[in-house]
Amino acid sequence: MTTVREFQVTFDCADPARLARFWADVLGYALQGDGTACVDPTGVGPRIWFQQVPEGKVVKNRLHLDVRVATGLVGDERLQALETEGSRVEALGATRVRMLLADGDEESCLVMQDIEGNEFCLD
Repeated sequence: MTTVREFQVTFDCADPARLARFWADVLGYALQGDGTACVDPTGVGPRIWFQQVPEGKVVKNRLHLDVRVATGLVGDERLQALETEGSRVEALGATRVRMLLADGDEESCLVMQDIEGNEFCLD
C-alpha cells in the first residue's frame, strides 16, 4: 500500500520575508515562524518555505504554481474571473505576462510573475 506523504514547496529567492508575505497574500495563507514560510490556515495546502540564495533567477522556472481561481468556469465567465484575480495580484506586486486563451484542449489561464520574477498561472 502506498503511503501519502506531506510535502512543502521551497522557493529559492533573494528576499525570503518579502516573497513569503506576497505569497501569503495571494493564497490567503498565514505567515509562520520567522516570516520566511507560509501555511494554509485550513491545513489542507502545502507549507511554502522561502530560502535565500546568492544567485538571481536567470531562466524560466521548471516548476510553477497554478493558483486555481476559475475552476469549473469556461468562456467569458472564466476570462472575467482570471482578469479580476489578475488585477488583485498585480496590486500585490505581481506582473502580468500573457493570457493563454482556450484552444479546444486546455481552458484559458493567465500567466503571471511574482515579485521576484517567478512564473505562476492563474488557472
